[in-house]
Amino acid sequence: PKESKKQDNNVFKAAKRGKQLTKVTVPAAKWPISIRDEVDNYEEIGHPADSTIKMTAPKFWSDPIHENQLMSREQAMEIGSCAVPDESGNYNRGDSCPPDERTIYVAIASYRDWQCRYTVESIFSRAKNPKRVRIGVVDQIIDGDDHCDVPIDPCDKDPYQALCNYKDQVDVYQMEAPLAVGPVFARHFGHRLYRGEYYAMQSDAHVTFTQNWDEDIIMQQESTKDEMAVLSTYLTDVVDSIDEKTGKSLRFTRPIMCQTDYEQGQQGKYLRHGSQPEGIPLIHGSPQLQPYWAAGFSFSRGHFVVNVPYDLYQPMIFQGEEMSIGIRGFTIGYDYFAPERSVCFHTYALGPNAAKRGQVKHFWENGARYKGVGIRAMKRVLGIVGMNPEVPVSEWDHTEEDRYGTGKVRDVTKFYETFGIDVVNKKTEHHLCSFVSQGQLHRDFMPLLRKDGMGVDYSKVTYKFKDPKK
Repeated sequence: PKESKKQDNNVFKAAKRGKQLTKVTVPAAKWPISIRDEVDNYEEIGHPADSTIKMTAPKFWSDPIHENQLMSREQAMEIGSCAVPDESGNYNRGDSCPPDERTIYVAIASYRDWQCRYTVESIFSRAKNPKRVRIGVVDQIIDGDDHCDVPIDPCDKDPYQALCNYKDQVDVYQMEAPLAVGPVFARHFGHRLYRGEYYAMQSDAHVTFTQNWDEDIIMQQESTKDEMAVLSTYLTDVVDSIDEKTGKSLRFTRPIMCQTDYEQGQQGKYLRHGSQPEGIPLIHGSPQLQPYWAAGFSFSRGHFVVNVPYDLYQPMIFQGEEMSIGIRGFTIGYDYFAPERSVCFHTYALGPNAAKRGQVKHFWENGARYKGVGIRAMKRVLGIVGMNPEVPVSEWDHTEEDRYGTGKVRDVTKFYETFGIDVVNKKTEHHLCSFVSQGQLHRDFMPLLRKDGMGVDYSKVTYKFKDPKK
């Protein structure tokens, strides 16, 4: 009992660490915008797996603005550019900016992936208003690999390609593939490429979008009436999902994030999301509330990537990525939703795509070069979110925890207690999907959305999920 109390106390301390952040002056909104115009806005950073390696990186557009407390709606509206300025020439128009003029930033991390430029082509060619879209690609390649910003065909042969017409709206951070240490590191650079867009989306590099995806996902986002909403899911396979003539989705189902359990790996025990249930939505007219965040697709207001930036100090991390972002975001006040309709589909190495996708390399080919760093990084991942209370806090790296740590709107313990996660005994209450996918979570918690739309008020949540089949 004494040991259990000590461990619980360490979880509590993990949730409470962090000093009051000072108020941040948000940069003025601009459009169009590109890091190519910011030659003096770079800094030198150390490689997280090898401190002898120095890299030049774009500076973050803004420091986190949450100040370790619940953001006001006025604070949130300080972030978000409009493609068309108001009468005074101001590109920051808040929610007075018409939805079809609100800018979208798309972050793509690609590792030696020939399909990346096809994803870029799909994003622009199927957007209703491609002029308000900007893509930031972190392209991890070696000589001979396809470049994500090079058109599929030469522009003089096919001038109507997206990478010919919208090349100025694509910023690329090119990295030598041997420096790659996993998706967290790559997507960290993706967050550094963000420049104040109204919405921020994250996508894998092998995804195909539906016609008018931008209009659809914004409509879904706004229908939540939650400024802190983040639409996120594991994407459905592209096979038999899109009408090639119209570009429209052929699916009436969508996945929802509710299945996770502990897994034992070389880096210790950690939570890993499993296969997620897919079905016809039971909540209509809005995305559906869910507990978990997925890295393969995420759509939110731009302040999400400002407030919850990818951690620079998590090299060789794969499975801990989603819990790190998801729980940190939860403590800062963000809510996760399954889209009601899928606006894009993933190319998996299955069926007709197995051969070509199976040839794509993965960052694990660099594993021997950075042996052992993932174990240390996982201690930090779990320590920041209070998931390894048995490990003394002195045993993991606290570098820049003010930027990459948890918030104070909600405790990590509230997340674990609400959704049935026992971080001491490394167990979960099973069958959470029975509460989530059937819409009960949404129906019970969404009435607790704050009147100003600044997230669900979890201080009013007393529910603690227990396995209904025990």
